[in-house]
Amino acid sequence: MGKTAAWQDWHLQPIAGERRAGSAGRSMEVVNPYSGDTLLKLELANADDLDQAAAAARKAQVSWAAEGPGVRSQVMHRAVAIFDQRRDEIIDWLVRESGSTRIKAQIEWGSARAITLEAASLPGRAHGRILPSDVPGKESRVYRGPLGVVGVISPWNFPLHLSMRSVAPALALGNAVLVKPASDTPVTGGLILARIFQDAGLPPGVLSVLVGAGSQIGDAFVSHRDINFISFTGSTEVGRNIGRLASGGEHIKRVALELGGNSPFVVLADADLETAVAAAVFGKFLHQGQICMAINRIIVEQPLLDAFTEQFVARVKALPCGDPGQAETVIGPVINARQLAGLEERIAGAQREGATLLTGGPAQGNVLPPHVFGDVTADMAIAREESFGPLVGILAARDADHALELANQTEYGLSSAVFTADASRGLAFARAIRAGMVHINDMPVNDEANAPFGGEKNSGLGRFNGDWALEEFTTCQWLTVQHAPRRYPF
Repeated sequence: MGKTAAWQDWHLQPIAGERRAGSAGRSMEVVNPYSGDTLLKLELANADDLDQAAAAARKAQVSWAAEGPGVRSQVMHRAVAIFDQRRDEIIDWLVRESGSTRIKAQIEWGSARAITLEAASLPGRAHGRILPSDVPGKESRVYRGPLGVVGVISPWNFPLHLSMRSVAPALALGNAVLVKPASDTPVTGGLILARIFQDAGLPPGVLSVLVGAGSQIGDAFVSHRDINFISFTGSTEVGRNIGRLASGGEHIKRVALELGGNSPFVVLADADLETAVAAAVFGKFLHQGQICMAINRIIVEQPLLDAFTEQFVARVKALPCGDPGQAETVIGPVINARQLAGLEERIAGAQREGATLLTGGPAQGNVLPPHVFGDVTADMAIAREESFGPLVGILAARDADHALELANQTEYGLSSAVFTADASRGLAFARAIRAGMVHINDMPVNDEANAPFGGEKNSGLGRFNGDWALEEFTTCQWLTVQHAPRRYPF
């Protein structure tokens, strides 16, 4: 079999069953964050494009939902086969567009593939129920069906996976989908997904991708009358606005919000030091720390503090930085100059507040070497705020109770981790952390296609993956059949 020809024409958007340019009259360049090279230029979509895509989705969804579960499952399986055929091409786009290192791009490709494979099982799992009734002669039924049209707003950090984790289950369960990818990553966050499903046999109009400025179509996307559900992954600030628009507008709809994090990584005094250090390095610096569940605070019980700090800093200093296309690179570029400037201000702020810089250095282009701070206290911004970059602070805990107090001292509650030699002790500690996900003797960066992913507090609403995605992307309708005449009191 010959090599599959490369996909082309990324400047065109799949809108309402056609591949065409957007109608905004404005263009955008997509730039490689490492080299600064322009990858493509495309015309942006506007509110008219949104209306056309939503109307087409509303119409196409009816016949798509009427297909048997086997048909929708087959489309998912064909999509998985395309993931395999196009593996290298997809990974290359992740490296060039999002600044992913090869290691991270391979992980993301695998995660997106896995969620698509999991979605292939969902059509046969969308069960209804028969309920008992106290009314004589009444049959009480619950039918489960699709929501209608799902709107997906995805971020730039894990664009392929964080789009696909909503797109694949929503489609598999009979919904139509509109995707608004991040402006930094329109190809890996949306356009590649559309190509995959087009080649997999998804009917035209069921999936559209709208690459447009948030100022032009952002609010309209959330409040659109034809969109029944909004799945958003991004910052807490933007998520709050989406929640307000979705619940307080003319067309009230459900939302799933996966927002910011401030993941604690707790090392108790009985932890295996080498294992904890290795997990901390990977869990902090994968994709330059630009992950919502990446380690944001390292909390070490006092007896292990010096040894942990020494080993951690030594490992971090040895991490190769530079070109993300090179297999050995661990620290590649942050996504853009604006993100870099914010990180540099956080570094300066940590030093002003009295944290001790243990390792760091100046940026080369958008590549910021990893920064580690010691003498960090809970009131410092580096501990209170999400860094979303290659910098981290180490906090000292007097004992396990103090470590738990520090872990919970945040408005966020996405992912977290605790290391200890005693699994039972770790379980008790984990259960006391107020977060949607806690990992014992592992890093907080974990995501599996059949496990509930989501946070508490200001980290969001709802859960993704597996049975939890099935609940999010469907709705229940209660119907009754009165088989015998009912006696009424008047």
